[in-house]
Amino acid sequence: MKKRSSTTPVKTMADIARIAGVSSSTVSRALAGSALVEDSQRDRIIKIAREGGYVINSTARNLRLQRTETLSVAIPLGHESSQPLSDPFFVEMLGYLAEEITRRGYGMFVQKISSPMDDWMYRLIAAHRSDGIIVIGQSTEHEVIEAASVSYKPLVVWGGHDRQQSYCTVGTDNVAGARAAVSHLIALGRRKIVFFGDPKLPEIRLRHDGYQRAVAQASQVEAMPTVPTHLTADAAYESMRAFASSGIAFDGVFAATDVIAMSAIRALTGAGLRVPEDVAVVGFDDIALAAHCNPALTTVRQDIQRGAEMMVDLLLRRIAGEDTPSATMAAELVVRESCGAARAS
Repeated sequence: MKKRSSTTPVKTMADIARIAGVSSSTVSRALAGSALVEDSQRDRIIKIAREGGYVINSTARNLRLQRTETLSVAIPLGHESSQPLSDPFFVEMLGYLAEEITRRGYGMFVQKISSPMDDWMYRLIAAHRSDGIIVIGQSTEHEVIEAASVSYKPLVVWGGHDRQQSYCTVGTDNVAGARAAVSHLIALGRRKIVFFGDPKLPEIRLRHDGYQRAVAQASQVEAMPTVPTHLTADAAYESMRAFASSGIAFDGVFAATDVIAMSAIRALTGAGLRVPEDVAVVGFDDIALAAHCNPALTTVRQDIQRGAEMMVDLLLRRIAGEDTPSATMAAELVVRESCGAARAS
Protein backbone atom coordinates (compact mmCIF):
# COMPACT_ATOMS: atom_id res chain seq x y z
CA MET A 1 0.00 0.00 0.00
CA LYS A 2 1.29 3.44 -0.91
CA LYS A 3 2.50 5.41 2.08
CA ARG A 4 0.57 8.62 2.70
CA SER A 5 2.70 11.72 2.12
CA SER A 6 3.13 14.24 4.91
CA THR A 7 2.23 16.91 2.36
CA THR A 8 -1.26 15.48 1.98
CA PRO A 9 -3.81 18.12 3.03
CA VAL A 10 -4.99 17.60 6.60
CA LYS A 11 -8.24 18.99 7.98
CA THR A 12 -8.40 17.66 11.53
CA MET A 13 -6.14 16.76 14.41
CA ALA A 14 -7.10 13.14 13.77
CA ASP A 15 -5.53 13.38 10.29
CA ILE A 16 -2.29 14.71 11.82
CA ALA A 17 -2.39 12.01 14.49
CA ARG A 18 -2.65 9.23 11.86
CA ILE A 19 0.28 10.61 9.88
CA ALA A 20 2.42 11.14 12.98
CA GLY A 21 1.44 7.87 14.58
CA VAL A 22 0.37 9.47 17.83
CA SER A 23 -2.90 10.17 19.63
CA SER A 24 -5.09 13.21 18.92
CA SER A 25 -4.48 14.44 22.48
CA THR A 26 -0.73 14.45 21.81
CA VAL A 27 -1.33 16.49 18.65
CA SER A 28 -3.45 18.94 20.64
CA ARG A 29 -0.75 19.37 23.26
CA ALA A 30 1.97 19.77 20.65
CA LEU A 31 0.09 22.47 18.73
CA ALA A 32 -0.56 24.27 22.02
CA GLY A 33 3.18 24.26 22.77
CA SER A 34 2.86 22.00 25.80
CA ALA A 35 6.07 20.98 27.55
CA LEU A 36 4.52 17.52 28.05
CA VAL A 37 5.44 16.68 24.44
CA GLU A 38 9.11 16.05 23.62
CA ASP A 39 10.70 18.74 21.47
CA SER A 40 11.49 16.44 18.55
CA GLN A 41 7.98 15.01 18.48
CA ARG A 42 6.41 18.44 18.84
CA ASP A 43 8.51 19.81 15.97
CA ARG A 44 7.51 16.84 13.78
CA ILE A 45 3.80 17.31 14.51
CA ILE A 46 3.98 21.06 13.82
CA LYS A 47 5.80 20.36 10.53
CA ILE A 48 3.07 17.89 9.45
CA ALA A 49 0.37 20.41 10.33
CA ARG A 50 2.12 23.24 8.50
CA GLU A 51 2.89 21.26 5.36
CA GLY A 52 -0.61 19.84 5.31
CA GLY A 53 -2.16 23.33 5.53
CA TYR A 54 -3.85 22.68 8.87
CA VAL A 55 -5.31 25.84 10.46
CA ILE A 56 -6.15 25.88 14.16
CA ASN A 57 -9.80 26.73 14.78
CA SER A 58 -9.14 29.36 17.44
CA THR A 59 -12.83 29.92 18.10
CA ALA A 60 -13.46 26.27 18.85
CA ARG A 61 -10.27 26.03 20.90
CA ASN A 62 -11.17 29.08 22.95
CA LEU A 63 -14.65 27.74 23.60
CA ARG A 64 -13.14 24.47 24.73
CA LEU A 65 -10.67 26.22 27.00
CA GLN A 66 -13.29 28.81 28.11
CA ARG A 67 -11.16 31.76 27.11
CA THR A 68 -11.29 34.44 24.41
CA GLU A 69 -7.67 35.67 24.33
CA THR A 70 -9.15 39.17 24.45
CA LEU A 71 -9.01 41.82 27.18
CA SER A 72 -11.77 44.41 27.61
CA VAL A 73 -10.95 48.07 28.26
CA ALA A 74 -13.96 49.94 29.63
CA ILE A 75 -14.10 53.72 30.07
CA PRO A 76 -17.04 54.74 32.30
CA LEU A 77 -18.09 58.35 31.78
CA GLY A 78 -21.06 58.78 34.08
CA HIS A 79 -19.57 62.08 35.21
CA GLU A 80 -18.85 63.36 31.69
CA SER A 81 -20.83 61.69 28.92
CA SER A 82 -19.65 64.30 26.41
CA GLN A 83 -15.97 63.51 27.01
CA PRO A 84 -14.73 61.86 23.79
CA LEU A 85 -12.28 58.99 23.46
CA SER A 86 -10.17 61.44 21.46
CA ASP A 87 -9.38 63.19 24.76
CA PRO A 88 -5.54 63.36 24.82
CA PHE A 89 -5.28 61.32 28.04
CA PHE A 90 -7.46 58.51 26.66
CA VAL A 91 -5.57 58.51 23.35
CA GLU A 92 -2.24 58.03 25.12
CA MET A 93 -3.53 55.45 27.58
CA LEU A 94 -5.34 53.39 24.93
CA GLY A 95 -2.28 53.50 22.70
CA TYR A 96 0.00 52.14 25.39
CA LEU A 97 -2.58 49.52 26.41
CA ALA A 98 -2.94 48.35 22.81
CA GLU A 99 0.84 47.99 22.51
CA GLU A 100 1.16 45.94 25.70
CA ILE A 101 -1.94 43.82 25.17
CA THR A 102 -0.82 42.96 21.63
CA ARG A 103 2.70 42.18 22.84
CA ARG A 104 1.20 39.71 25.31
CA GLY A 105 -0.65 37.93 22.50
CA TYR A 106 -4.16 39.21 23.28
CA GLY A 107 -6.73 41.26 21.41
CA MET A 108 -8.39 44.38 22.85
CA PHE A 109 -12.09 45.21 23.07
CA VAL A 110 -12.79 48.88 23.92
CA GLN A 111 -16.11 50.16 25.21
CA LYS A 112 -17.09 53.68 26.26
CA ILE A 113 -19.74 53.53 28.98
CA SER A 114 -22.05 56.54 28.89
CA SER A 115 -25.43 57.29 30.44
CA PRO A 116 -27.59 55.44 31.19
CA MET A 117 -25.13 53.51 33.34
CA ASP A 118 -27.46 50.83 34.74
CA ASP A 119 -25.86 47.37 35.00
CA TRP A 120 -22.99 48.22 32.65
CA MET A 121 -20.44 46.21 34.60
CA TYR A 122 -22.77 43.21 34.96
CA ARG A 123 -23.54 43.24 31.23
CA LEU A 124 -19.86 43.54 30.32
CA ILE A 125 -18.97 40.55 32.49
CA ALA A 126 -21.97 38.46 31.40
CA ALA A 127 -21.20 38.98 27.69
CA HIS A 128 -18.01 36.84 28.04
CA ARG A 129 -16.30 38.85 25.33
CA SER A 130 -13.01 38.84 27.18
CA ASP A 131 -10.92 37.03 29.76
CA GLY A 132 -10.59 40.10 31.97
CA ILE A 133 -11.46 43.78 32.24
CA ILE A 134 -9.39 46.95 32.61
CA VAL A 135 -11.41 49.99 33.69
CA ILE A 136 -9.95 53.42 32.93
CA GLY A 137 -11.08 55.81 35.65
CA GLN A 138 -13.60 55.29 38.41
CA SER A 139 -15.88 58.13 37.29
CA THR A 140 -18.99 57.97 39.50
CA GLU A 141 -18.87 54.17 39.47
CA HIS A 142 -16.77 53.28 42.52
CA GLU A 143 -19.62 51.40 44.22
CA VAL A 144 -20.47 49.50 41.02
CA ILE A 145 -16.84 48.44 40.55
CA GLU A 146 -16.56 47.53 44.22
CA ALA A 147 -19.65 45.30 44.06
CA ALA A 148 -18.46 43.55 40.88
CA SER A 149 -15.01 42.86 42.31
CA VAL A 150 -16.46 40.69 45.07
CA SER A 151 -17.18 37.84 42.65
CA TYR A 152 -15.30 38.87 39.49
CA LYS A 153 -11.54 38.72 40.07
CA PRO A 154 -9.93 39.41 36.65
CA LEU A 155 -10.47 43.15 37.06
CA VAL A 156 -7.93 46.00 37.26
CA VAL A 157 -8.81 49.70 37.49
CA TRP A 158 -6.82 52.82 36.66
CA GLY A 159 -7.58 55.40 39.32
CA GLY A 160 -7.19 56.58 42.87
CA HIS A 161 -6.66 54.04 45.62
CA ASP A 162 -8.84 54.12 48.73
CA ARG A 163 -7.88 51.98 51.70
CA GLN A 164 -11.47 50.81 52.01
CA GLN A 165 -11.74 49.43 48.47
CA SER A 166 -11.27 45.77 47.60
CA TYR A 167 -10.62 46.02 43.84
CA CYS A 168 -7.13 46.23 42.35
CA THR A 169 -6.03 49.69 41.16
CA VAL A 170 -3.03 51.11 39.36
CA GLY A 171 -2.45 54.84 39.58
CA THR A 172 -0.24 57.71 40.62
CA ASP A 173 0.28 59.12 44.11
CA ASN A 174 -2.23 61.89 43.45
CA VAL A 175 -1.96 63.45 46.91
CA ALA A 176 1.83 63.73 46.85
CA GLY A 177 1.85 64.95 43.25
CA ALA A 178 -0.69 67.70 43.91
CA ARG A 179 1.03 68.70 47.12
CA ALA A 180 4.36 69.07 45.31
CA ALA A 181 2.77 71.17 42.57
CA VAL A 182 1.03 73.58 44.94
CA SER A 183 4.07 73.82 47.23
CA HIS A 184 6.09 74.76 44.15
CA LEU A 185 3.67 77.60 43.35
CA ILE A 186 3.85 78.81 46.95
CA ALA A 187 7.66 78.73 46.86
CA LEU A 188 7.47 80.98 43.79
CA GLY A 189 5.55 83.55 45.82
CA ARG A 190 1.98 82.73 44.80
CA ARG A 191 -0.46 83.35 47.64
CA LYS A 192 -3.91 83.10 46.02
CA ILE A 193 -4.02 79.70 44.35
CA VAL A 194 -7.30 78.36 42.97
CA PHE A 195 -8.09 74.67 42.45
CA PHE A 196 -9.89 73.85 39.18
CA GLY A 197 -11.52 70.41 39.00
CA ASP A 198 -14.37 68.30 40.35
CA PRO A 199 -13.48 66.75 43.75
CA LYS A 200 -16.43 64.34 43.52
CA LEU A 201 -14.31 62.08 41.27
CA PRO A 202 -11.93 59.77 43.21
CA GLU A 203 -8.65 60.74 41.51
CA ILE A 204 -9.46 64.45 41.52
CA ARG A 205 -10.60 64.27 45.14
CA LEU A 206 -7.12 63.00 46.04
CA ARG A 207 -5.51 65.81 44.05
CA HIS A 208 -7.73 68.31 45.83
CA ASP A 209 -6.64 66.76 49.13
CA GLY A 210 -2.99 67.32 48.21
CA TYR A 211 -3.80 70.92 47.25
CA GLN A 212 -5.48 71.53 50.60
CA ARG A 213 -2.59 70.02 52.55
CA ALA A 214 -0.04 72.24 50.79
CA VAL A 215 -2.13 75.36 51.41
CA ALA A 216 -2.80 74.46 55.05
CA GLN A 217 0.90 74.05 55.80
CA ALA A 218 1.94 77.35 54.22
CA SER A 219 1.87 80.71 55.94
CA GLN A 220 0.41 83.83 54.34
CA VAL A 221 -1.52 81.81 51.75
CA GLU A 222 -5.13 82.90 51.39
CA ALA A 223 -8.03 80.45 51.34
CA MET A 224 -9.46 80.43 47.83
CA PRO A 225 -12.61 78.86 46.38
CA THR A 226 -12.53 75.50 44.65
CA VAL A 227 -13.94 75.83 41.14
CA PRO A 228 -15.67 72.60 39.99
CA THR A 229 -15.36 72.15 36.26
CA HIS A 230 -15.99 69.49 33.66
CA LEU A 231 -13.06 67.67 32.10
CA THR A 232 -13.71 68.71 28.49
CA ALA A 233 -11.65 71.53 27.02
CA ASP A 234 -14.61 73.75 26.12
CA ALA A 235 -16.25 73.40 29.53
CA ALA A 236 -12.98 74.10 31.35
CA TYR A 237 -12.43 77.16 29.16
CA GLU A 238 -15.87 78.55 30.02
CA SER A 239 -15.34 77.89 33.74
CA MET A 240 -12.08 79.82 33.76
CA ARG A 241 -13.51 82.61 31.62
CA ALA A 242 -16.36 83.04 34.11
CA PHE A 243 -14.04 82.94 37.11
CA ALA A 244 -11.59 85.42 35.59
CA SER A 245 -14.45 87.92 35.16
CA SER A 246 -15.83 87.36 38.68
CA GLY A 247 -13.67 90.03 40.27
CA ILE A 248 -11.93 87.56 42.63
CA ALA A 249 -8.20 88.25 42.74
CA PHE A 250 -5.94 85.23 42.24
CA ASP A 251 -2.35 84.65 41.16
CA GLY A 252 -2.14 80.88 40.76
CA VAL A 253 -4.12 77.96 39.32
CA PHE A 254 -3.68 74.31 40.12
CA ALA A 255 -5.71 72.40 37.53
CA ALA A 256 -6.79 68.79 38.11
CA THR A 257 -5.75 67.78 34.58
CA ASP A 258 -3.59 69.14 31.77
CA VAL A 259 -6.65 69.61 29.54
CA ILE A 260 -8.18 71.86 32.20
CA ALA A 261 -4.87 73.70 32.65
CA MET A 262 -4.39 74.35 28.92
CA SER A 263 -7.98 75.54 28.60
CA ALA A 264 -7.42 77.81 31.59
CA ILE A 265 -4.36 79.36 29.94
CA ARG A 266 -6.39 80.05 26.81
CA ALA A 267 -9.18 81.69 28.84
CA LEU A 268 -6.77 83.75 30.96
CA THR A 269 -4.99 85.03 27.87
CA GLY A 270 -8.34 85.93 26.33
CA ALA A 271 -9.21 87.88 29.49
CA GLY A 272 -6.05 89.96 29.16
CA LEU A 273 -4.09 88.19 31.90
CA ARG A 274 -0.52 87.08 31.32
CA VAL A 275 0.65 83.55 32.11
CA PRO A 276 2.77 83.23 34.19
CA GLU A 277 3.38 86.91 35.04
CA ASP A 278 -0.14 87.59 36.34
CA VAL A 279 -1.32 84.02 36.98
CA ALA A 280 0.88 80.94 37.27
CA VAL A 281 -0.68 77.67 36.05
CA VAL A 282 0.17 74.05 36.87
CA GLY A 283 -1.60 70.96 35.52
CA PHE A 284 -1.61 67.21 36.17
CA ASP A 285 -0.88 64.28 33.79
CA ASP A 286 1.94 65.51 31.52
CA ILE A 287 0.21 64.48 28.32
CA ALA A 288 2.27 64.90 25.15
CA LEU A 289 0.67 68.27 24.34
CA ALA A 290 1.72 69.79 27.67
CA ALA A 291 5.26 70.55 26.51
CA HIS A 292 4.03 72.18 23.30
CA CYS A 293 1.40 74.66 24.45
CA ASN A 294 2.26 78.35 24.91
CA PRO A 295 3.64 78.80 27.48
CA ALA A 296 4.84 75.23 27.99
CA LEU A 297 2.88 73.70 30.84
CA THR A 298 4.35 72.93 34.24
CA THR A 299 2.61 69.75 35.36
CA VAL A 300 2.68 66.62 37.49
CA ARG A 301 3.80 63.68 35.39
CA GLN A 302 2.02 60.36 35.48
CA ASP A 303 3.98 57.55 33.81
CA ILE A 304 1.08 56.47 31.60
CA GLN A 305 3.14 53.94 29.65
CA ARG A 306 4.35 52.18 32.79
CA GLY A 307 0.83 52.33 34.21
CA ALA A 308 -0.58 50.63 31.12
CA GLU A 309 2.06 47.91 31.27
CA MET A 310 1.39 47.33 34.96
CA MET A 311 -2.36 47.06 34.44
CA VAL A 312 -1.98 44.43 31.74
CA ASP A 313 0.54 42.47 33.81
CA LEU A 314 -1.65 42.55 36.93
CA LEU A 315 -4.73 41.57 34.94
CA LEU A 316 -3.02 38.55 33.36
CA ARG A 317 -1.80 37.49 36.78
CA ARG A 318 -5.34 37.77 38.13
CA ILE A 319 -6.66 35.75 35.18
CA ALA A 320 -4.15 33.08 36.21
CA GLY A 321 -5.66 33.06 39.69
CA GLU A 322 -3.31 35.37 41.61
CA ASP A 323 -4.84 37.87 44.05
CA THR A 324 -2.69 40.86 43.16
CA PRO A 325 -2.41 44.01 45.30
CA SER A 326 -2.92 47.56 44.04
CA ALA A 327 0.06 49.55 42.74
CA THR A 328 0.78 53.25 43.25
CA MET A 329 3.42 55.00 41.15
CA ALA A 330 5.41 58.03 42.29
CA ALA A 331 4.45 61.40 40.81
CA GLU A 332 7.02 63.73 39.27
CA LEU A 333 6.78 67.52 39.05
CA VAL A 334 7.87 68.71 35.60
CA VAL A 335 8.76 72.41 35.68
CA ARG A 336 8.25 74.40 32.49
CA GLU A 337 7.28 78.00 31.71
CA SER A 338 3.64 78.28 32.85
CA CYS A 339 4.53 78.50 36.56
CA GLY A 340 7.11 81.26 36.04
CA ALA A 341 10.10 79.33 37.37
CA ALA A 342 11.69 78.71 33.97
CA ARG A 343 11.46 82.38 32.95
CA ALA A 344 12.71 83.58 36.34
CA SER A 345 15.78 81.38 36.10
